[in-house]
Amino acid sequence: MTRRKTIRIGIITDTHGLFDPAVRRYFKNVDHILHAGDIGNRSVIEQLEQSAPVTAVSGNVDNYEQSSFPSEAVLDIADRRFAIRHILYKGGKMTKEGQAFLEREQPDVCIFSHTHQPKTEWFDKLLLFNPGSAGPKRFKLLRGIGLLYLCGAEVKPRLISLADRARHS
Repeated sequence: MTRRKTIRIGIITDTHGLFDPAVRRYFKNVDHILHAGDIGNRSVIEQLEQSAPVTAVSGNVDNYEQSSFPSEAVLDIADRRFAIRHILYKGGKMTKEGQAFLEREQPDVCIFSHTHQPKTEWFDKLLLFNPGSAGPKRFKLLRGIGLLYLCGAEVKPRLISLADRARHS
């Protein structure tokens, strides 16, 4: 009997130039990392790349076209289509551009950010996932990252809370 390998995907967003060393512990042994924008500083990506390959998109903090990251990305991991876009929701509602992106790309999972509010929502077989912000604490919002576990036909999302302030190693 062969065991199916579980693929682990680290999800991070809205770092705003801050790399929290606690992320290393959670992203240890992940197969891939997805960053959904507002990176803030290329060093954040360099730190993440020490754990696994990284696919990142730009956000409004990154000045979109001025950054070296695309505004959207689509990739296949373990027979699933992943779409990444910084802004999918504004003011609590999905944007017209976000809806058009989902209709055009037909992903199994869409990673997004911008709101700094964690969200795990299923629409039939589509998972919309935002782990919140891993950057400096803003307002009363919790800081966080996420993990996705892919095993067979299952996709299991996990939200992870980070401390209010990053502890430097």
